[in-house]
Amino acid sequence: MRNQHYVPEYDLVPRPVVAIGNHYPAGYSGRPHSHRRRAQLLHAASGVMTVSTRHGAWVVPPEGAVWLPPGEVHNVHMIRGEVSIQSAYLWPDAVDGLPARCQVLGATPLLRSLLAEAVEVPLHYDPDGRDGLVMALLLHEVTRLPVLPLALPFPGDARLARRCRRLLERPTPHDSIENWSAALGMSRRSFTRLFRAQTGLSFAAWRQQACLFAALPRLAAGEAVTAVALDLGYDSVAAFSSMFRRALGAPPSRYFRNPAASNA
Repeated sequence: MRNQHYVPEYDLVPRPVVAIGNHYPAGYSGRPHSHRRRAQLLHAASGVMTVSTRHGAWVVPPEGAVWLPPGEVHNVHMIRGEVSIQSAYLWPDAVDGLPARCQVLGATPLLRSLLAEAVEVPLHYDPDGRDGLVMALLLHEVTRLPVLPLALPFPGDARLARRCRRLLERPTPHDSIENWSAALGMSRRSFTRLFRAQTGLSFAAWRQQACLFAALPRLAAGEAVTAVALDLGYDSVAAFSSMFRRALGAPPSRYFRNPAASNA
């Protein structure tokens, strides 16, 4: 796969989908940017990355993909290992059933194969030839991808957002509503109402997602489940594995064998 970079002229290519591929070193962070006319399907063929927008953050495990609508300003950060990225850029009306908002998708084996082919296809491919058939099948496969529960919405309230970002930096399953509401000078009831209104999640659900965000890159890098669970503050490996299974449909020991299949 040759390294390529998206340029504004790609918006003008008269094809419903174009694709490019890149390799990035661990720790690389891109600048916030958007794609004006095309949606992006950002696939991590290897490594782990996070994608952030003003609406929240998404962790993308190996063989996952994140969907970004046109015009969505986002930043990509490579958090574990070298990351090999394959991206498809689609016109939002290219096919019915495309997602309307940011979300993490499970990349099926067929999608992974199609993207590996697509990044080698020239921009001005023949729509009626083999390249056109690859791209047409890619379009339809995107509409069939399973959604993975790996979103972490950020609140608009500045004080609440700051505490959310601090928890994301040092997640724990034991931080409580009482601690947060007291720190913000709010009653428990007012806090819970505000938190759900601002994020769409209960505090407990958001806290769980923050723990998953911290755990996934480490597990993907091969760290022991026991070490990750105890570092996050879980009382036992069983408690951590139970949370992981409820959220992602498989225990940590099985999830990274085939994350897309676990959530299909």
